[in-house]
Amino acid sequence: MTYFLAWRNSEGDGYIKRMKSKKIAAIDVGTTKICTVMAEVEDTGIPTVLGVGVVPSDGLHKGMVADVKEAKESIQLSIKKAEQAAGYKMESACVGITGKHISSINNHGVISITHGKKIVHPGDLERVLKIARDIELPQDREILHVIPRSYALDGQSGINSPVGMFANRLDVETNIVTAASTSVQNLVKCVRSCGVKVEDVVLEPLASAEAVLTEEEKQDGSILLDIGGGTTDVVVFQNGSAYYAFVLPVSGFHVTRDIAITTGIPFETAEQIKTKYGNVIPFSNSPDIKDITVGDTSISQDTLTKIISSRFEELFKFVMIELSEIEFPNIASLNMVICGGSANMPGLAELAVSATGLPARIGYPSRLPGVSDALGNPMHATGVGLLLWKLINDEKQSRNANYISRIVGKNI
Repeated sequence: MTYFLAWRNSEGDGYIKRMKSKKIAAIDVGTTKICTVMAEVEDTGIPTVLGVGVVPSDGLHKGMVADVKEAKESIQLSIKKAEQAAGYKMESACVGITGKHISSINNHGVISITHGKKIVHPGDLERVLKIARDIELPQDREILHVIPRSYALDGQSGINSPVGMFANRLDVETNIVTAASTSVQNLVKCVRSCGVKVEDVVLEPLASAEAVLTEEEKQDGSILLDIGGGTTDVVVFQNGSAYYAFVLPVSGFHVTRDIAITTGIPFETAEQIKTKYGNVIPFSNSPDIKDITVGDTSISQDTLTKIISSRFEELFKFVMIELSEIEFPNIASLNMVICGGSANMPGLAELAVSATGLPARIGYPSRLPGVSDALGNPMHATGVGLLLWKLINDEKQSRNANYISRIVGKNI
């Protein structure tokens, strides 16, 4: 079976590319869960979900592999469940990565346009990005992504798509995401040991953004918070591109730990109470405040709410401090979108508005056809986003290849 993707190139000419249907897959390796998604892309260009496998994760700590054997077993079980639902064996997948080892810096690149009629080609974009990624890194770190923030032609800045335009000089401002090499290698090793080829390792909040942010939000300016079990992953978008990314070691785990330490109850019981009764909406003025009882443990709803809201207020404060340190041009213009497992906490968006003064909403993943009912939860933003990331980047590569063939034919 085949399908067709249509778009316009930089010269305004419409064309159609004929492509075969293909199978794609994604693995979200989180601190508390592993989510594997298998899908097929047919004539619509939209992935149809064929199999989903969600299992608790073992062997991971704050987003990083802590025990290779345990992590491999969890990933393998997740893959097996997805394969059983899909009815075929997974060959390759995009894999999400996070952890406090992630860092982000901005860098600049510049080249001269010397060929033909001095029209910018896709190859020129590759060349200027190669210049921008030429940064000094410690031996134990590697580059995950080089994300173009904006281009400039002969000093004219703010250009998003320079291909096909005339210029003598091409500049690019980039956001470069780096990671600890050992963390990447351990993650890749775990997936490969399950018999699956790793097509790409993607920073999780970048993937989540593809599932929950609108194009308008990316363009106008947004902060994406993916609050998981071990870390909170943050990416800031401006003018349609990722401006800055960072990972905070504060997460849903810390909320549960606060409940356990404050009340003296076991961690597992605290997690049950948080999941079933957790809330950040104040109850102090309500006459119907009741105690919560789980087994032999009893805690008032008001106390529980104060514990949870205090930790999340601290998290939002950390995010704003980080943004102030990178000297973001206009923080007040941003809006906040929250996803991840903790986004299910009632009242969290309202608390974010109160704590930051920014508009905020909960980000739900795009609904995909197929067996995707379970993926509508904010906790699965990364799993869905990894599929979309794969499609979007494959399409970009196809556009560039098609454009090159066209301009060669015109002898530009």
